[in-house]
Amino acid sequence: MNGVSKGIRKVEIALKWDPSPAGQPPTDLDIVAGTYLADDPQGEPAYLVHFDSRSPDGTIYLNRDSKDGKGFGWDEVLTVELDRLDARYARVVVGVVIQQRPARRTFVSVVNPSLRIREGYTDLAQDDFGGVLGATAATVAEFRRDESGVWEFHPGVTGFEDDPANFTRTMGAAHRP
Repeated sequence: MNGVSKGIRKVEIALKWDPSPAGQPPTDLDIVAGTYLADDPQGEPAYLVHFDSRSPDGTIYLNRDSKDGKGFGWDEVLTVELDRLDARYARVVVGVVIQQRPARRTFVSVVNPSLRIREGYTDLAQDDFGGVLGATAATVAEFRRDESGVWEFHPGVTGFEDDPANFTRTMGAAHRP
């Protein structure tokens, strides 16, 4: 580890949105994280963490899960303990998926979505998905381990128009131009 920089160690990714208007079906957003092996950092994820799951070693876990945005404060919260993640993992990509039942939805139809990524009390990134309004899913963060073992944060919201299953398979591929 670099003696000058400890890098990113433990992050919290939080998501919130307002409930659907009266008479509309609930809006369900989910945070998902994929880990990628050092020998295949652009391939398929070694494992995924999403609602009803956690990483095998307990380093990535969902603290809060909402199916309708009716929570107080942040509706979905995912914690990633990068400093405890095994050395065989070189990347963690985090995304947000809009569940597509009972109807197809994009971010333009989500009422007041908001994203916050923080380490401790320091906000690393915030977004409202305004740049991906036509997308059904988006990557929102990438964490990469450098040669010295230090984790670096690479912000950016990139939209996808895939269903949730396809998105989780392709979210770690090289970003589209």
